[in-house]
Amino acid sequence: MNILVVDDEEVIRSGIERTISRGFPEHRVLLAGNPEEAVQALRTKHVDLVLTDVLMPGMTGLELMAFSRRMQPQVKWVVISAHSEFAYAQEAVRLGARDYMLKPIGKESLIGLIDELAREIAEESERNKEADLMKRNLRFLREGVFARWASGLDLGGIDIAPFTESHPYFNLLMVRLDSDADTKLEHFIVENVLTELMDSAGKGFVASIDAHSLLGLVTLREEAGLGLLVDKLRTHLKRYLKTPFQVLHSGRIDDLAAVPGEVRRMRSASSAQVYDHYASGGEKAIEVAVQYIHTHFGEEIGLEKVASIVYLNPVYFSQLFKQKAGTGFKEYVTNLRISRAMELLGGSELKIGDIAERVGYPDVRHFSQVFRKKAGCTPSEYRQEMKGGAAIECGHSQEASGREERGTEDEERQE
Repeated sequence: MNILVVDDEEVIRSGIERTISRGFPEHRVLLAGNPEEAVQALRTKHVDLVLTDVLMPGMTGLELMAFSRRMQPQVKWVVISAHSEFAYAQEAVRLGARDYMLKPIGKESLIGLIDELAREIAEESERNKEADLMKRNLRFLREGVFARWASGLDLGGIDIAPFTESHPYFNLLMVRLDSDADTKLEHFIVENVLTELMDSAGKGFVASIDAHSLLGLVTLREEAGLGLLVDKLRTHLKRYLKTPFQVLHSGRIDDLAAVPGEVRRMRSASSAQVYDHYASGGEKAIEVAVQYIHTHFGEEIGLEKVASIVYLNPVYFSQLFKQKAGTGFKEYVTNLRISRAMELLGGSELKIGDIAERVGYPDVRHFSQVFRKKAGCTPSEYRQEMKGGAAIECGHSQEASGREERGTEDEERQE
């Protein structure tokens, strides 16, 4: 137990400290010579009991108690007064002080009071722990029962109505996470953000329905506020989550029996919805991915490999890449390779087969096919027209292109 002794007379402070320390070495005694020091101690330390003088310069013990009880309402107060100040002590008790002591303070009476209050504080602490435990257990029971109900699972005869009786109507909010990794931290973030936002817009609770989905039930103070709540939720999650996510919601629900069907609908709708992403993290990931592609396009490079390098799910990475780069991953890589091949065809004497390998196509025939599809002509034709200085008008008939393709590999080996 932490005991704060507040008195402007040093001899009294020291005497009380010695008596308590000798009688109760397990307790910690804090000292304050004036109300200002007492306020600082109450703000920065955990205090269980305050022994305070009634009359002190600057602020009376009563004023200190009234001010500080707002900060730490659980603290017990005992006032110390002289006989001439007894009326102050009576007023302190009326305001909530646990007891009072008259100067000079007798050692036996002080030890007896500390012993009594220590037992009282310990009992209250135990009761508070039990109440908190019961509250947490009821919360987890409610969320667990609701999660099973929302998922369409059997409740084993449990009546869910008492858990939601304070919500005659409500909306559902679902947050789905896209990650192959452990999502415990993400669950914690989503639960806290969603709970805080729902409390500010109405009342409700959050339940985890599977490893990647959380479901919030909220009764809004203003039904028109659902859109604003959803927008705030997305904004906050973009700021704090490093994992791609989706936010889905229902309309107003008046019948609890409709919940499982609505959850199934939202899960189905999620398959057609693009995932949101970490506001700056997603952009940075694509920047890193593009740099990697430009450095390694001559090697075997696939979407899954690049996605793993920037720690993103391949499906989400594909969506995000197209959104940020303006084209799909495969097309981006192909365009980059063909562009580099054009530079080498026009500015080097390398064989076409060597150029194909340098830009990531070990199969020269495949390279020729891709090149012709992108440029409208074969690599050798492109080189000839570049060397001739003529305007490049690639674009042969399918028959000519077929002949070119059949002869390309032999021709390129001879160059």
